[in-house]
Amino acid sequence: MYRPRSLFLLIVVLVIACANFAWAQQRGGLEGMKRDLDLGTAQHTLYGDFKVDSSKASGSKSTTFQVVLYNQQGQPFGRQSITPNGRYFFNNINNGEYQLVIEMEGAEISRQPVRVFSIYRNEFKHDVELEWRENAVTAKANTGIVSAADAYARSSANQKLFEKAQDSIAKKDQKQAVTLLGQIVNADAQDYQAWVTLGLLYFVQEKHGDAEKAFRSALTAKGDFKPALLNLGKAQMAQKSFDLAIETLTKAVEADPKSAEANYLLGESYLQIKKGSKAVGYLNEAIKLDPIGMADAHLRLGMLYRGAGLKEKAVAEFEQFLAKRPDSPEKEKIQQYITENKPK
Repeated sequence: MYRPRSLFLLIVVLVIACANFAWAQQRGGLEGMKRDLDLGTAQHTLYGDFKVDSSKASGSKSTTFQVVLYNQQGQPFGRQSITPNGRYFFNNINNGEYQLVIEMEGAEISRQPVRVFSIYRNEFKHDVELEWRENAVTAKANTGIVSAADAYARSSANQKLFEKAQDSIAKKDQKQAVTLLGQIVNADAQDYQAWVTLGLLYFVQEKHGDAEKAFRSALTAKGDFKPALLNLGKAQMAQKSFDLAIETLTKAVEADPKSAEANYLLGESYLQIKKGSKAVGYLNEAIKLDPIGMADAHLRLGMLYRGAGLKEKAVAEFEQFLAKRPDSPEKEKIQQYITENKPK
């Protein structure tokens, strides 16, 4: 089949150009992979189903409610309108204690505490169920908050240890947290959540070999546990085992195609073995899935195109990067390249 010569040359140039990076390493290497592992700073999603049982009610009923999330200081994090049988979402939530408040016609009718905590990005589900009684509406017993990815039924003794480990992490006491998590997995090697949390602590301490072993143990316990796949890939990248990382991160992307981070890291791994033509698709997909959070992908693409001599493409990527990361320490160098190479 005939292939246009220009396309063939572009692919060849991109493969060669990957060795030609001058900047753009501050988020692509170990520091980049640690950005979401800084203890207590991972951002999460809180969501839940909203149901209203009106079987015991008579007369008119409000059809719109307000869901308000308050932080520990009593300040509103966000507010959403919702109708019965709907679902609410709050994104980019930090670890902490919150109050989920339901309002109707300006009056508070339900307030439920929720605790969001995970060392890695996660989703937490907290359903709300209300019941109409004559002209009043009250909250039914809720189903509690459940981490959609983390749910693991551990023993009462291990659950207490896990909660103590979480408290130790919140207090930045990594040594104590490692000890407690070690006790948990020694008692129950199937606790994939504890294994991953232990692995992340090792990763933050730059004990990458130990981190890799912990993530592999998590996958032995639960082969489709997405956080274990993603973080195993990170540990392999940190050890410069990029071929292994590509194998792992390919599985992570297959398991969760909508993971912007998995796509970004897979693209970065291809860059590291000088296969830029394969990196482009994953980096662009990362941007598509999370335009702001994965802004660094613009920087990586810009460097790739710069090395390939594709100045117009490089300028476009660099401009998008600076628009999203105006405080980048590389701003001056990038701006100089844009000024010198932007088409007149």
